[in-house]
Amino acid sequence: MTIGSATEGVGGAPKKKQRVGSNSQLSSTRAVIDSSFPDGTLMEGSHKSPTLRRSSSVPCGGGGEFNDSASADVILRLHLDNHRSPFDSFGTSSESVPVPVPVDESDVQIYLHSHFLRRSKYFATLLSDRWQQHNDDDSPKIHRLNLGVPPTPDSINDYLSVLQLLYTDDFSTSINSVVTALALLPIALELLFEDCIKACVKFLEAVPWSEDEERKILNLIPFLSNEESKELLTRISPVKNDSSEEMLHGLIFSAIHNHPNMAFAKAFVAKLLRDFSSRESVRRVLDKVFEKSLKVVKESLEEYSSPNFRGDHNETEAIQRLNLHSAMTNGKHLLWLVERMIELRVADTAVRAWSEQASFTADLQRAFRDDAWRNIAPSLPAVVLRCTSRLANAVATGNILAARQVRMKLVKDWLPVLIVCKDNISPMCTNHKSLCLELEDTFLRIISTLPMADAQELLQQCLSFSTRNVEDCPHLVTAFTTWFRRANRSLPADKFRQ
Repeated sequence: MTIGSATEGVGGAPKKKQRVGSNSQLSSTRAVIDSSFPDGTLMEGSHKSPTLRRSSSVPCGGGGEFNDSASADVILRLHLDNHRSPFDSFGTSSESVPVPVPVDESDVQIYLHSHFLRRSKYFATLLSDRWQQHNDDDSPKIHRLNLGVPPTPDSINDYLSVLQLLYTDDFSTSINSVVTALALLPIALELLFEDCIKACVKFLEAVPWSEDEERKILNLIPFLSNEESKELLTRISPVKNDSSEEMLHGLIFSAIHNHPNMAFAKAFVAKLLRDFSSRESVRRVLDKVFEKSLKVVKESLEEYSSPNFRGDHNETEAIQRLNLHSAMTNGKHLLWLVERMIELRVADTAVRAWSEQASFTADLQRAFRDDAWRNIAPSLPAVVLRCTSRLANAVATGNILAARQVRMKLVKDWLPVLIVCKDNISPMCTNHKSLCLELEDTFLRIISTLPMADAQELLQQCLSFSTRNVEDCPHLVTAFTTWFRRANRSLPADKFRQ
């Protein structure tokens, strides 16, 4: 009579067993009470032979030792079953391909004790009165069982390890690696060996995993009870849907504000942003941090430019220094953010925001017409111009496809800042001069994308780009040449009709 579950009929295919507390089916195991199974000694086939030994651990109760033929009342035959997939019900099958080994060459016979086997609910069911045949005489009953195991390397050894753990309460010496725990846990689940399941889960909770091991654990979690899987899930499951974005936001904030090795931290966070799987998440995080940093810079310049903080008193001077220093420091953070956003092609919001800063650019012009910034924050103009240049160049090159109004306001609001910087930073150092020339050329290229009327208004403000030697400003010559060529072009009248 073939037994796969307590409800299986005679001769039927074994049904999937259900573990108490599990919400998924477990793989079936063929267990046969076979009165014709010959009594014999241990047989080892061509499959990698398992090492059988008497149990050296402290028995958990009752008499007898593992594989003790003298006192055993159960003879269990383990054999490779070529019809079984390797733990596919648990989703833990490795890349091993099933080995078609003949059953009679891969049998192992071991001697066990029913009172130990009953620690497994699976064996407890098989050994219950419902499934047992009673002798007519009073001779001791020897239970003979067959157990088919998946045809994968070391599968018989793994089953033997779990069976031997039925004889002990000390699991720590046997379950001492993630590999071992993952090999034994599916078998313990299959045999409904609760103590072994708990020991495997407890070990997995406490140690690191490789990526492949984590994948196998994820596949096993559905077969664990809620209580058993709770700690594992807290380790791999985000608390909220936006946990990744919160993490990125915190890392960026720490890298630009709190970390002592700021350059190294910024480089590492930049790599994380490049490699992050969701570009939209990166966009939202960078937009949020950009908005905060820009707000700090604007407020610092607003405080500095406010009439309430103008004068020669020592307290006023201290406040001026604090505001300018804050603007410069946060401006550098803003520049790093702008560069990351352009690199990842997520600077759309930043370009729009930068084009809507009429009050901010007015404060910058007032600040740069004074001399205080020279001694307090000498690099502030360069930081501001670099932010503007990076964003404007992204627009001019098509990295960011900005609307016409955005392009026009970007030049209209920031062109005066560029002019003030040129007029009030003299003599200009080489780096600053090249930065101004780069921004001039970028603004002129953006102007060339605007309607003729808008371009006419803005080009007239660009006369400050000219130099004593006309040959030194070819970008300005090209811009005006282009505008006049378009202005003098004759087109059919119907092309201008609304």
